[in-house]
Amino acid sequence: MSLTRQSFLRLSGLSFVAACARKLRSAVAPARWGMVVDVAQCLKQPNCTKCIAACNQAHNIPSIPDPRREVRWIWKDSFQHGFGIEDDYAQISAAPLMLLCNHCDNPPCVRVCPTQATWKREDGIVAMDWHRCIGCRYCMAACPYGSRSFNWMDPRPYIRTVNPEFPTRTKGVVEKCNLCSERLVAGQPPACVEACPEKALVFGNLADPHSAIRELLRTRRAVRRKPELGTRPQVFYIV
Repeated sequence: MSLTRQSFLRLSGLSFVAACARKLRSAVAPARWGMVVDVAQCLKQPNCTKCIAACNQAHNIPSIPDPRREVRWIWKDSFQHGFGIEDDYAQISAAPLMLLCNHCDNPPCVRVCPTQATWKREDGIVAMDWHRCIGCRYCMAACPYGSRSFNWMDPRPYIRTVNPEFPTRTKGVVEKCNLCSERLVAGQPPACVEACPEKALVFGNLADPHSAIRELLRTRRAVRRKPELGTRPQVFYIV
């Protein structure tokens, strides 16, 4: 079968257009943000709370002395309590690990919110609108990870140093980690990632097969919290 010059140019043009279209789709494809916690790296400084302090400062999280009323975006707890398993991970089962909102791909908190005060963004971040929150706490009941806090009192008197670049909250609303969406817009990593001295936190685009976070998940063994619940957490732990 012979190929005329005209046919060759037509095929070449179509191939060029298809290649450009693929590149354009890749360029405009939305990110799917996620995080990896390298447990071994994190445990090099078991008493370190720099990630928590950075998050608290960046987001005006109050320091309320009553543990029944505390507000937390990042906290530490034992492996068995956070994951509900321990047999295969006896070497780290008692260690205090960093926990946060998992920004689930199938978030139960979103389904139960009657005012759509919480929703999943296109980039995978489970976000909150505090102005729409009516304080019903249905989202807290639906979250199987304890990742949400309720403001039982005005939190502002308990903020040590107010960050004027981030809004404070009021009594009667729920709050949680937002994966530092305000920093992502400015091209900055989450505050906890930036503050970690051991670089135990890796943040990145799960939709990019060449990203550092995807490379870690390809080459290292990782687990997620309570995967049997079908929430598909986007925070992974290398063990």
